[in-house]
Amino acid sequence: MIDVCCAIIVREDGCVLVAQRAADQLLPLKIEFPGGKIEAGERAEDCLVREIKEELNLDICIHKRMEAHRHRYPDFSIHLIPFVCTITGGEIQMNVHQNCNWLKPEELPEQDWAEADVPLMMNYLKSLK
Repeated sequence: MIDVCCAIIVREDGCVLVAQRAADQLLPLKIEFPGGKIEAGERAEDCLVREIKEELNLDICIHKRMEAHRHRYPDFSIHLIPFVCTITGGEIQMNVHQNCNWLKPEELPEQDWAEADVPLMMNYLKSLK
């Protein structure tokens, strides 16, 4: 089981930042909430701040932890821990992803998501009601 944290980054207008995985990565071209693997002894929150800085050159503020989800892919299993965040600094620079977009909440279900991210996206949408 791989422990991973991810950021549901929300802008003032309610749009959410989604990232597209690169073609040469696992789950090529799938949409995901950006984040990464938690290192040994690292808190999930610290991992997320580090990963978002490394992947997107953004500084974030974590507002709340959402319900985690476990997912089994054919070759590995993932424990995905989401956090709702806002940007506090930096300019988007894609160091890992092929693309990223700001989407309105109602546009989120239409994307080609990595399977593990789907329940997180649905839980986030439920939290807005």
